[in-house]
Amino acid sequence: MNYEFITYEKKGRIAYLTINRPERMNALHPPINSEMAHAFKAFNEDEDSWIIIVTGKGDKAFSAGNDLKYTAENYDEYKNREIDLPERAPLGGITTDTEFKCWKPIIAAVNGYALGGGLELAMACDIIIMADHAEIGLPEPRVGLVAGAGGIHRLSRHIPLKRAMGMMLTATRISAQEAYNLGLANEIVPLAKLIETAEKWANQILEAAPLSVRLSKQMSYVGLETSLPNAIKGTYSEEKKWVNSEDRKEGPLAFSEKRTPNWQAK
Repeated sequence: MNYEFITYEKKGRIAYLTINRPERMNALHPPINSEMAHAFKAFNEDEDSWIIIVTGKGDKAFSAGNDLKYTAENYDEYKNREIDLPERAPLGGITTDTEFKCWKPIIAAVNGYALGGGLELAMACDIIIMADHAEIGLPEPRVGLVAGAGGIHRLSRHIPLKRAMGMMLTATRISAQEAYNLGLANEIVPLAKLIETAEKWANQILEAAPLSVRLSKQMSYVGLETSLPNAIKGTYSEEKKWVNSEDRKEGPLAFSEKRTPNWQAK
């Protein structure tokens, strides 16, 4: 697929998805959502890509969220979107599609404003690295909208409830430092080191067995949906892949032979 509003490339085991509408603050609209959904699906099905880094083009915005100009010009499409819900591309490709199960790690490299749908996209990722000038928020109520693509529900799960309510009800932004203090970001760095730092995290993950990483991610997220006893006793699809894998044998063998493991994800 030829992309118009994003770029998608691969370097070794790492895939890179970049929102490429800097002239519109990397704002999201149905065409870009469709492209991102396609790219995420391609990544998920690519056996050679083990991690993806998501970022925005330029130094101003990861994504400023919903393209309000496009919304105003195509209001009927948005107003009636529930009618064709099965055909509608999920916002940001992953934020609202609860049927999309990707157990490979996803890293958000937040290079500027992550507002509304931009923050929803970042929170749908597993690790968030932020440039030190970035700001985040869910400003939808200020323009008569609601952060219904996962923003409301994820924010109140990611940070303390009262702080989340304060952000949502006032529809105000917070700094990267405050996001880090609240536990919403894993690391803050100067913009010039943002991708380098995201790659550092990715390469640290690549040192671990990929099937173990994916099972750990699945168990963590699925386990949060139930009680602790049920989570511990639960069964997980990624466990079936891991338990009979070559990598499960390779790890202890490499350790005993004092060498670097040769992971194969099988």
